[in-house]
Amino acid sequence: MKQAQFLIILLLLSLTPELISQPGNTELMNAINEVEKNFSTLDHRLDVIEKKIDDVYWYNKVGDIAYIDKVYITGPPLAREENSTAQGAGNPVKFWNYVFIPKNADPSGKYPLLVFPHGGVHASFDTYYTHIVREMVSQGYIVTAAEYRGSTGYGKAMFDKIDYGGLEIQDVDASRQFMIDNYSIVDSERVGIVGWSHGGYIALFNIFEYPGHYKVAFTGVPVSDLVARMGYKDQEYRDLFSGQAAIGKTADENVAEYRKRSPAWQTAKYQNTPLLIHTNTNDEDVNVLEVEHLIKSLKAEDKKNFSYEIFRNMPGGHSFDRMDYMEAKEIRLKIYNHLNKYLNPSKPFKSVRDLQKAGYGFN
Repeated sequence: MKQAQFLIILLLLSLTPELISQPGNTELMNAINEVEKNFSTLDHRLDVIEKKIDDVYWYNKVGDIAYIDKVYITGPPLAREENSTAQGAGNPVKFWNYVFIPKNADPSGKYPLLVFPHGGVHASFDTYYTHIVREMVSQGYIVTAAEYRGSTGYGKAMFDKIDYGGLEIQDVDASRQFMIDNYSIVDSERVGIVGWSHGGYIALFNIFEYPGHYKVAFTGVPVSDLVARMGYKDQEYRDLFSGQAAIGKTADENVAEYRKRSPAWQTAKYQNTPLLIHTNTNDEDVNVLEVEHLIKSLKAEDKKNFSYEIFRNMPGGHSFDRMDYMEAKEIRLKIYNHLNKYLNPSKPFKSVRDLQKAGYGFN
């Protein structure tokens, strides 16, 4: 029966607009609009299923070395409410947060924390990061990863809460504070933040806005300049920003807002938290020009305590140092050496062989 209904719907949608819009076809138009509405939410429903499956997969991939949990926490209220007088308006935004704790952790001990925001625009923290989480946990790090507002896998309502470069930054910092408040084994004096792509963007803004909260940061291929980004991306991508309630305008209509949400235009806020930046010249997502602008801005502000490396045409493009080939692992070892210098985990890697054994089981 449902298959027959679906075929009828397709037939209706194939009718010419002139025929559909004729007087007396209101019922038909209403039916088609309802179908289109249902189709628009189908992706979100599938994302929810995929997320639930992937959550189970975490236990299969990391459960041998880590206690894994997913906790429900809150961030700030929405920047703008559709109806400010509605029931529940102004309430904090609720979101899920992953927690990974080494299984060999001593309950009476203290361990460094890595805050690990995922990429985007719309995405989630999933088992794409399996080997990296294994590498972190094996060194003695506790890892937390916020599914901040706008993340996928939690339905359309959460998806539509996206606040790119806005309150999502506070969501991620809220995950840091939650870990300190609720896990006595977290050392509040040894907290770092790590992210790639949009996660790197969030990491930058966290050390800009909350410099006292983080001892060290790494940011890989970070989105850095939304003004430039709107220039080289297509219209569908631009619409993700101009359509948001928190922005609501295009870059040419409100360039100041896009600059406000661009790390490369906000480097005056950087307070010299130890920072390592990586980028790649053949990045197919975040054009290297964005990160070059970030680096030049930091230098122009005479900022200290940051370092960077611009890799040349590395395999993997945007994902180059998250890949599984040996050169990517060697680059990640550099990242861990940077973090470990300030966070002092109990079992830091001394070689790529250590990293390989921790992340992949064999060296």
